[in-house]
Amino acid sequence: MKRKIILTVCALAAFPIAELCAQRYQGVIDKTVAQIGNSAILLSEVEGEAAYLMYNGYATDRDLRCEVLENMMITKLFYTQAQLDSLTVNPDMVEAALDQRVNDIVTRVGGEDNVEKYLGKPLYKLREEWREQFMEQNLASEMQRTVAGKAGEATPKEVERFYRKASKDSLPMIPAQYRYSQIVLYPNVERANLAVRERLLEFRQRILDGEKFSLLATLYSEDVQSAMRGGELGMASKAVFWPEFSDAAMTLKPGQVSPIVETPDGFHLIQLIERKGDMFNARHILLRPRYTDQDRDSAFLRLDSIRNVVLADSITFEQAARKFSEDPATRTNGGLVADLQSGAPQIAVDNLKPAEYAVLRGMKEGEISVPIVSTDNEGRNGNTVYKILKLEKVIPAHIPTYNEDFNVLQSMATNRKAMDAVEAFIKEEQATTYIVIDPLFQKCVFQRDGWVK
Repeated sequence: MKRKIILTVCALAAFPIAELCAQRYQGVIDKTVAQIGNSAILLSEVEGEAAYLMYNGYATDRDLRCEVLENMMITKLFYTQAQLDSLTVNPDMVEAALDQRVNDIVTRVGGEDNVEKYLGKPLYKLREEWREQFMEQNLASEMQRTVAGKAGEATPKEVERFYRKASKDSLPMIPAQYRYSQIVLYPNVERANLAVRERLLEFRQRILDGEKFSLLATLYSEDVQSAMRGGELGMASKAVFWPEFSDAAMTLKPGQVSPIVETPDGFHLIQLIERKGDMFNARHILLRPRYTDQDRDSAFLRLDSIRNVVLADSITFEQAARKFSEDPATRTNGGLVADLQSGAPQIAVDNLKPAEYAVLRGMKEGEISVPIVSTDNEGRNGNTVYKILKLEKVIPAHIPTYNEDFNVLQSMATNRKAMDAVEAFIKEEQATTYIVIDPLFQKCVFQRDGWVK
């Protein structure tokens, strides 16, 4: 079962951190370790962030606490300027980050009742403190984006200058890229969904007749991790699951089994184990639609017919894609596939679907493949689809050149301009801002000069 947890920033993110924080400077009462203008950074904040990074496996060749302190001081510089420039906080982003933090903490420690036990403060107080942190970080990030944005996009002359100055070893190798088109047919989704529903209805009746939910989950659930625990998911906030799943689980009584629930992961049966406030522990059985040989054979036969018509020059591949393909994203482009991230009409080999790369790598330019089974771009795992592919062009792996890869070089040059603008801002603010660092950290070797005055 997919949980939508994404951990955000630093201090006090999990209960083992509190113990780690207490071990660094035994006997030292929390104190201000850096003053940046009117903003103070506390020892507990540095320790909390460092402990969080260690707890999550972060590695660095620098002193971790010195690195953390420097990053916090940079944030303070941007935050101070954001206030002077009257930038405003995005309240939706702050509240979303806050809710995400709270949900994760509550899930980690096993409920709201345990929050104060592990973190030393009631949840409402922590929410107030975290909200302030997120507001500050939001403003600092907005200020940094403003500074970087003022640098603007690199002009052709700047791109050329960047390219001529860059050593060839410093330029990234551009992986092999494929430009190709496709004609897509979908299987009989309704029939596959119906088959899954009938199977789950059978399971539900067997459970109501006395069979153990946990045994059926172990034997049949396609959520491998929870299946090993009899389908049990563990106590967690309702916000970490798909809304459809949480809504169904929260309406159940302990031991009760839900009707069939559909989420982007597939179809579920849910049995509630325990509910506490906005948290619950449940078992589930997950099944995903499976398609038959008949579905595949029918689609392959039709794709073969389309391929033969194209090969006979009765119609172009582009025309056939517009007429027959069932994929709305590529049909209007004559079947041309674009990179999902950049929108470019060629796709790096690492971004190709495995089933499609297995076919494309053995094709010649202009060749049309036999029908294959692949996936679309919907859902977490994609839905099964059937395709024929036409290889338009292969661009071998190469070091970028000015004429052939101007867009790549322009993006690199623009990023460099933005980074230079940010570094110039930091240097200027260091020179004009009141900065005092506690002796505990004055021996730090910071990445940037100008902190210790």
